[in-house]
Amino acid sequence: MLTCTYSIRLIEKLKSLDLEEGGVLNFDLINNAIHWAKKYHGVQVRKSGEPFYTHVLEVAYMVADDSLKTDVIVASILHDIVEDTEVTIGMVLDSFGWRVAEMVDRLTRDRPDKSKLSVEAMLRYAHQNNDREVILIKTIDRLHNIRTIRCLPEKKKKEKIAETIRNFLILAEEFSLSQHGTHLYTECLKLNIELGVVAASDIKKRESVFDERPVLPLLVCQNT
Repeated sequence: MLTCTYSIRLIEKLKSLDLEEGGVLNFDLINNAIHWAKKYHGVQVRKSGEPFYTHVLEVAYMVADDSLKTDVIVASILHDIVEDTEVTIGMVLDSFGWRVAEMVDRLTRDRPDKSKLSVEAMLRYAHQNNDREVILIKTIDRLHNIRTIRCLPEKKKKEKIAETIRNFLILAEEFSLSQHGTHLYTECLKLNIELGVVAASDIKKRESVFDERPVLPLLVCQNT
């Protein structure tokens, strides 16, 4: 179950980083999380046609550059598992521990009372709890989704881009994730130029999303 390009790539990266840090990761737990992702996401596919579990493995791969902690890597791999499969938070708690279950719960929009949190509400709750690790995972999750968004209908693309600009950029800066915020900004800008929301000739080159007066985020939201 573990032998696919994405899982091999992830484990190889984690082993390399772990060696540099003197052995801080629990690979038994990480491999079990990969097994769960493949088992429970199963035959689910993304709009691109790729197996859904490739998304969560890519998110974990990217998260490892910011947080080399077993619980954070495992939560990255499992971040969609309660929302999109029959797995419950109780099952995550029993198999992976309290902190992983807490992070996965905070990353799950579908609630036990059958309500569904907005992305804004989810991020607000993580912000109120000063949960940088949840915000890190969700920011990188959104970055990977934005980078692979081109299979979606145009209307959905515009909605996702506007939602990203509105909810993620300043939050990424506040939690010292400005590199990811800048990547998000750049991806949203490229998409909005492709979609004709803004013209490339109207955009001033800037080194950061956050320096001085970031006019563009206001501009790219206006037609959504």
